[in-house]
Amino acid sequence: MAIVTPDICDDYPEVTVVEPGFRNYGGVPAFGGEIVTVKCHEDNSIVKEQVAKPGEGRVMVVDGGGSRRAALLGDMLAEKAAGNGWAGLIIYGCIRDVDVINETGIGVQALATHPRKTEKRGVGDLNVPVTFHGVTFQPGHYVYADNNGIVVSEKALSV
Repeated sequence: MAIVTPDICDDYPEVTVVEPGFRNYGGVPAFGGEIVTVKCHEDNSIVKEQVAKPGEGRVMVVDGGGSRRAALLGDMLAEKAAGNGWAGLIIYGCIRDVDVINETGIGVQALATHPRKTEKRGVGDLNVPVTFHGVTFQPGHYVYADNNGIVVSEKALSV
């Protein structure tokens, strides 16, 4: 079945809806899966490490603090994530290389674009609860996203 967040909200009123503000960029317009979280600020070292690992249909939720000063995801990392089986990435921050990412077989939602890459300092946290846009994303919970928005569930949904 297709992921359609309005239908998910109708069928599962217990889901939490992320406040608007994200834009859909990836070549897969609707995606969902188990949450893996990364908390980082203007350093995508952990994102780079994680996309190199098997994604197994999961979704990486990256809390970049909403920074609009550098991009936490670019075309090479998006292509690596797609190749390693990640369903998508939700970036609370910026991405770059959007023309290529738009053609890449992965779902990507982010706040905006920025041409500058981050510095790699190896700073950040993996699989910790992260909160932004009115929702706390817990590792092991599930997230579903499309052009209508993003919803979070404690359990996997039949969509």
